[in-house]
Amino acid sequence: MTNTTYTLFLRFLREELALSADSIAIAQRSVEQTQGPLPMLLWQYGLITLHELDRIYDWLEEA
Repeated sequence: MTNTTYTLFLRFLREELALSADSIAIAQRSVEQTQGPLPMLLWQYGLITLHELDRIYDWLEEA
């Protein structure tokens, strides 16, 4: 994912899914440690629902 796409993705998480900056930061730190995909970590931590996870992957497909 390019830097521009990643920036747009973070904006999507904040604006469309109303995730807080703290929630995103927690998942990002975990990504660095586990090398897991950010959307899955958000779901595993209970920060998003399965429906929101689907929305994320739909957005990523279009990006």
